[in-house]
Amino acid sequence: MAKYQSAMNKLPQELILLACMGITAVQVGAATPDLTRLSIEELMNVEIFSASKKTQKLFDTPAAAFVISREDIRRSGATSIPEALRMVPGVEVAQISASEWAISIRGFNGRFASKLLVLIDGRSVYTPLFSGVYWGPQDTVLLEDVESIEVVRGPGGTLWGANAVNGVINIRTRRTRDTQGALATVLGGDQESGAAFRYGDQLGENGHYRVYAKGFRRDALRDAEGDPAHDAWDQVQGGFRADWTLSGRDELTLQGDFYDGQPDQTLTIASLTPPSAPIVEDSVDLRGSNLLFRWKRQLGADSEWILQTYYDSNERHEIELDQRIDTFDIEFQHRFPWGGRQDITWGLGYRSVRDDLDGSFTVSFDPTNRRTELLSAFVQDEIRLLDDLWLTLGSKFEHNDYSGFEIQPTARLLWRADPHQSVWGAVSRAVRTPSRSDSDIRINVAGIPGTPPTLLSIFGNNDLASEELISFELGYRSEPRRDLSLDVTAFYNRYDQLINVEGSASFELTPPPPHVVLARTFGNLSEADTYGLEVALAWQPLDHWRLNAGYAWINIDARNDDPTRNVVRAAVQYEGKDPTHQFVLRSQWDLTRNLDLDLALYHVDDLPALNVPNYTRLDLRLGWRPRKDLEFSLVGQNLLDDHHREFTSFDLVGSEIPRSVYGKVVWRW
Repeated sequence: MAKYQSAMNKLPQELILLACMGITAVQVGAATPDLTRLSIEELMNVEIFSASKKTQKLFDTPAAAFVISREDIRRSGATSIPEALRMVPGVEVAQISASEWAISIRGFNGRFASKLLVLIDGRSVYTPLFSGVYWGPQDTVLLEDVESIEVVRGPGGTLWGANAVNGVINIRTRRTRDTQGALATVLGGDQESGAAFRYGDQLGENGHYRVYAKGFRRDALRDAEGDPAHDAWDQVQGGFRADWTLSGRDELTLQGDFYDGQPDQTLTIASLTPPSAPIVEDSVDLRGSNLLFRWKRQLGADSEWILQTYYDSNERHEIELDQRIDTFDIEFQHRFPWGGRQDITWGLGYRSVRDDLDGSFTVSFDPTNRRTELLSAFVQDEIRLLDDLWLTLGSKFEHNDYSGFEIQPTARLLWRADPHQSVWGAVSRAVRTPSRSDSDIRINVAGIPGTPPTLLSIFGNNDLASEELISFELGYRSEPRRDLSLDVTAFYNRYDQLINVEGSASFELTPPPPHVVLARTFGNLSEADTYGLEVALAWQPLDHWRLNAGYAWINIDARNDDPTRNVVRAAVQYEGKDPTHQFVLRSQWDLTRNLDLDLALYHVDDLPALNVPNYTRLDLRLGWRPRKDLEFSLVGQNLLDDHHREFTSFDLVGSEIPRSVYGKVVWRW
């Protein structure tokens, strides 16, 4: 908090006053395209990289892909990446506390959703410790500097490797030549306040750079009674990026970030003496940094290679576990045409992860430090069978220290029926490899008083195999009119070797007092089938008014491999924790040339296994641009509810999400 207050004290008083007025300013410079004024036809030609590791039109992508533009982010009123992801059909976004979210694609959601790969500029932020993402520390970029958020629903293991099972989210930031000059933002509201500054300039004859710093405070949400919860969050951070263009065909990028945060949390821990599962209030210390270098060489019109390497170090200190994780990654990728009808992409990669873990009675690891390595290679061939028919074949080959050698192939077919319709289908295999916690963790969940007392515990298993997915997808895209587009995807997924827990009993003398242990040990004990439908519709009834609607439906049927074993029922583990139905409606309306009114309506079905009822959320934003370099906006979020719950976790006491209002000022010069 002291660091945050110090950063705020250094801001110009004029900006502080604007924030207190509850107004926001954002610059929309002449170089910034207004995507709301593009036609639906032009939006269908938006390009995406993450679906095939090459730039291609979204309409010609044989995958369930969605691109959130920076204009979508600006007009959504979102102040974080998780909030922006709510607009994507098929992405499940549930806030647990002020700094924690549960985010997944196509089911299996949780605080550490283990089947979703998340990247920032190609740098993986999927933690190797718990097989998931700590979403709070990932707020390391200015939203104004995000070029796009690319979301690929469905398996992406062929290109991105293990853990890209149900989807890939790649957050791509803007090039520095597009962020020249200065930008200052101030945000003030009843739940959140903060400020940021970014400056960009030329770097020699062939380069550009930018630096930024920001700090924010997110006030405590609400507990079940409507009182302030113990989950406030303060964070300061900064970073830089530099880009060079050399000899007309070489592009170099060097970028890095650091952060220091202090989120509060309310936890349930274990005890052998009453109370058996006490609730404690804790303050977490977060800090981390990363450095990334990328070299891209253009060899021809359709040929290039990319060399990327990064180092990432992060620390998290809390009452349950102190952790430090250092990651080094290097990857090479080469793309070239072969003959007149084939486009081949191949690559090699290496990753090293080193951790140092200091546990507690509740959470511990054995061994306390470990180094793991990952070797990988992939190849993908896009074959033009006919002028309007493309076949994509490829596979990823990996070796990891937990499950050994893994293969993740895919076959995708795209038929361009006419210039305004395309149909695609895919069959893919993807795996989620065991994590450090799956292999080496012990979690003491709760104690049961008695003579002797009993301790409920969960144990890792170093003989686990990877969780496997065989996925079948069918998609259809259409632009029947210039003002209307439709994107529909149906999928059927078969999961095998899902991790569940099997029960046993033993007796321990330490720690005192002597106690019975009711153990639950991880094993590849379950399987599941999921199927569903995802629909995205865009309609522009008027030149100054656009509507976007999205719908997602999913059904999960889980079962145990061997019903005779002492295994927790798979239905209890995997069903009822994801919304069966989700719906989103967004409206972007230009009232005048410099006045915007934006609306977002979300409906999320109930989560019966977590006792979370359905909810409907309404967000409104009013923006005014008196000049090209200045915009004032006022945002209201969750306007239909005083407060509601979105998710719960077995160890983290969830909060209620309250109604909130804020204003923001962003000014460029």
